[in-house]
Amino acid sequence: MINLSLNPDILKKNIQRCKERNILIPMFEHMKNPEKIPDYVQEELKSIGLWDIHPRNLFRITWKNEPVPQGGGFDGVNYLELPSELTGVKARIIGLVGKWFPTGSHKVGATFGCLVPRLVTGQFDPTSQKAVWPSTGNYCRGGAYNSALLACDSIAILPEEMSKERFEWLANLAGEVIATPGCESNVKEIFDACKELKQTRGKQVMIFNQFDELGNHLWHYEVTGHAMEEVLQKEMKEGDRFSAVVSASGSAGTLACGDYLKEKFPLSKIVVAEALQCPTLLSNGFGGHRIEGIGDKHVPWIHNVKNTDFVIAVDDEHTIRLMRLFNEKVGREYLIQHNVSQFLVEQLDLLGISSIGNMVAAIKYAKYNELTEKDIILTVFTDSMELYGSRMQELQEKYGDYSREDAIRDFEILSQLSIDYMLELDYYSKKRIHNLKYYTWIEQQGKSLDELNTQWYDAENYWGSIHQMAPKIDELIEAFNKKTGLLK
Repeated sequence: MINLSLNPDILKKNIQRCKERNILIPMFEHMKNPEKIPDYVQEELKSIGLWDIHPRNLFRITWKNEPVPQGGGFDGVNYLELPSELTGVKARIIGLVGKWFPTGSHKVGATFGCLVPRLVTGQFDPTSQKAVWPSTGNYCRGGAYNSALLACDSIAILPEEMSKERFEWLANLAGEVIATPGCESNVKEIFDACKELKQTRGKQVMIFNQFDELGNHLWHYEVTGHAMEEVLQKEMKEGDRFSAVVSASGSAGTLACGDYLKEKFPLSKIVVAEALQCPTLLSNGFGGHRIEGIGDKHVPWIHNVKNTDFVIAVDDEHTIRLMRLFNEKVGREYLIQHNVSQFLVEQLDLLGISSIGNMVAAIKYAKYNELTEKDIILTVFTDSMELYGSRMQELQEKYGDYSREDAIRDFEILSQLSIDYMLELDYYSKKRIHNLKYYTWIEQQGKSLDELNTQWYDAENYWGSIHQMAPKIDELIEAFNKKTGLLK
C-alpha cells in the first residue's frame, strides 16, 4: 500500500521549506480537471515556459496543457488519431500525446505520484535526503524535474546506452547522474546501483523505484484513466465500441489506466506490448532491444497481471525503420503520396520510439481481433522525437541518405504486420506471468511473499484499495498547502 502515516517533525520542516520557496502543490483533482486550478496560478503560468524550472509548473502535470512551449493555459486532452490510410486497419487508433507535459513525457506525472505523498506526510526529508530515480529513461528525467520544482536534491540512474539527449538534459538538472551497464533491457543493473547507494549512503537517500512504487500505478489510474475516458466521451458515436488500451509494459504504471477503463467499460481489454528481442512476458525470454525506455527482463511489482488480457511482442527493427519513415523528408513525402493527410504527417514527430512501438502493437491487436471502423483502441504516445535526434543522426551515419526505395520498403511494414508473437491470456497464462515476479521481487528485492499472493488471490481488494487513495492524498496536499500560507 501507499503509506500515508505522518511524521510531524519532518512534515513541519517540509511546510516551512515550501513556504520559503513559494511552492504550491497541485492535487490529483487539479491534474484531472485543470479548470479547477486557482485563477491566480493560471495567471502566473502565462509568463512561464512549459519546461521552465519553476514550481508553478507542477500545475502543468496534466494531459490537458495547451500545446505551446511558452505561457499556455489548458485546452482539453492532447491526443492524436492515426487514420487507416497509415495503419492499414479499419479500427480507430487514438493515442494520448505526452510531448506537452513538462520534460516532454507523461512520466513526470508518475514521479509526482511517488514523491508528493512522501513530502506531504513528512516521510521524505529534502533537507537531509536525496531522491533517487532509477529508470530506463523518462522516469528519471521526470523525477529530477519534479525534485527541482519541489526543492529536493536528486540522483538519476539510467542505462549508459540511452539517448544522448537524456544524459545532456539530466546533466543540467539532476544533482548526480549514474549510468549503469547496458541498454533499456538491463533493469537489474539499475536495481544493483540502488542497492549500492543504500549500502553506502543509508538514510541519506530514498529510492523511488518506478517498478515497485504504487504511486506510479495510482497516478495513471486516476489521471491517465480519466483523460482516456474523456477522449472516449468525445469520440465515441452511437454503436461504437471501446475495445482496448494498449501500452508497453515498462514500469507497468501506464497500464493502470486500463484498470480504470475496465471499470467503466467492462468488456474492454488491457494489452501489454514488449520487445520481440526480449519477450519476458510472452515466453520468459531475455535479450536486448532498441525500443528505448520500456524496460524488461522482469515483471514490475505494480503490474496488475490478473487484469491483463493480451501480450504482444513488437520487433524493434520495425519501430526503428518506421521512425525514419515518419521523420525523414522523403518518407513524409511518400506518405502524403499514399493518401496520408499532410496535417497528420506533420504530427508524426509526436511519436517517439516507444510510441511507435505502441502503435505497432495496436495494429497487431486490431488485426488479431478483426476489428472494424466501429472499434476504438487507445494507446499512449509517451514522448516525441524531441528526445531522439541523435538516433536519427546515427541511422544517417550508418545507412546513408534515406531514399524513396527505403520509404517504399518501410511503409510496407504497416500493411504486412502479422498476428505472430501474440498471446491471448487465460487464467494460467496470467498466473505464469504473475509468478515471474517472485524471482525479482521476493528473491532479489526482499518483498513479502504474502503480498505477492495477495496481489493474485485477493486482487480486487488489493488493487481496489490503492485506487481509492487519491482523495486521501488530495486531503493531505490541501492541508499542507494551507499550512504554508501560500493559498489565496
